[in-house]
Amino acid sequence: RAGVSNRIELRLGPALESLTLLASEQIEPFDLIFIDADKANNSRYLDWAIRLSHSGTVIIVDNVVREGTILRDSPADADTLGTREMFEAVSHDARLDATAIQTVGKKKHDGFLLALVK
Repeated sequence: RAGVSNRIELRLGPALESLTLLASEQIEPFDLIFIDADKANNSRYLDWAIRLSHSGTVIIVDNVVREGTILRDSPADADTLGTREMFEAVSHDARLDATAIQTVGKKKHDGFLLALVK
């Protein structure tokens, strides 16, 4: 609808398979990476995002507050566990400067991670 379809390349399929293929093509690093896929694999997507980035790349991971479920002592669902694992990876990765920002709206309260690759 925006009239820019000639400027994008659309790839459909399981994200982790697509990322493996993308990396094998030795493409140029991305300037901005937006992650909004299955939350159970957030740490794996973050790892791929770093591999496909350069110094100055911005990485955004959506839906990371999860109405506060990430703060529960023993979350049982895979999405919350995957998001916690991603936060743990970010906290120990010296290549990233990052923060989480909470949002409030139609989806109640959620938020996103904003990271800059050093």
